[in-house]
This record gives sequence, structure tokens and C-alpha cells, in this order.
Amino acid sequence: MKSPSSLAFLTEALRRLPGVGPKSAQRMAYHLMQHDRDGAAMLGRALSQAVERVQHCAMCNTFTESAVCETCLDAERNAALLCVVETPGDQLMIEQTLTFKGLYFVLMGRLSPLDGIGPKDIHLEKLISRATDGIVQEVVLATNFTNEGEATAHYISETLKARGLKVSRLARGVPVGGELEYVDAGTIARAMLDRRTT
Repeated sequence: MKSPSSLAFLTEALRRLPGVGPKSAQRMAYHLMQHDRDGAAMLGRALSQAVERVQHCAMCNTFTESAVCETCLDAERNAALLCVVETPGDQLMIEQTLTFKGLYFVLMGRLSPLDGIGPKDIHLEKLISRATDGIVQEVVLATNFTNEGEATAHYISETLKARGLKVSRLARGVPVGGELEYVDAGTIARAMLDRRTT
């Protein structure tokens, strides 16, 4: 039996989610159509609204619904301290530790030459511009402790140090190979407090 084209399209769309293969996508699609049509409609509206409204912050590159995000507009934040993370999820994890009071820059990825991801793809020019604005005194590199994350941190560190900036790196409280989004807040808090200059 062949699935109706709309159902096949839904299944294919669900496969775009990380970790969702063909069978999982098919089960999700069938579940939504058979048991939760209201949920499916809500999911559709939420996705449509997010795609329409969510944009990148002009200053830090994170997700926001306005030109500049709330964090960047917060006058209580320490503008002399800039934390560089790979994703908005990483930023959220650091925020949840309540230990970092500076501002952020979200790369939206990491260097990965094998995948064709270079400095332009992680908005390095925008980061350099932000870090050398005369306000930032220290850049904290909080990329993940994966091979790509380490390479990204090294590249950014060398680039910013060549411009006279103080650059530090999260301490090794985060497990090697770990991704911040999946690390508990206590570990990230310790790593942030014990960060070191690179």
C-alpha cells in the first residue's frame, strides 16, 4: 500500500529532524494523523510562526524575534565579557548556570573542513567585529570539547589574540567529546568559573 502524497510529504518533512530515520518519521506521521490531529495542527502553526518570526540577533547572532535579543539589550550584563558558543542551545545551558553575566556570540556551528564548513559559515567576521568594538576586554571560548569544537576554539583564539584581545577557554569540567547542550548545569558552572586563558 502506498501512502497518500500528503502523508508521504509529512513523513519526509519529519525526517529532517536530527535522529529521525524513515521508520520513526513514518510512525510519527501516522500517530499524528491517527491519534492527534489537533497536535498536528498545533505543530504546523508553531513551525510556521517560528519560521516567520525567528531571526538572528544583529549583535550576538542568536535566535530572537526582534532585531536585537533581550540579552544584548540587558544593561545589567557585563559588556566587557563576551562568551562564544556554537549554538543557541549552548547559550541557554550557560545561562541556566547563573554564573556568566557577560554577553554572547553564537557561531551557529563550528569549523569542519571535511564538511565544507569554514570561517565564513560560522560568522567569524561578525565575531571579530563584535570582539574588537573597543568594549570587549575578554572573550571566553565555550565551544564544545569535540575535535571540531577544539579546532574552532583554537582558530578563534589565534585570530583574536593577534588583535590584542584576552582570550580564555572553558575549563575541563566539561567531558571531552561532550556537547554543552547535554551537560548538567553544575558541570558547566564549574567549567565557567575555572576557565583559563588560551
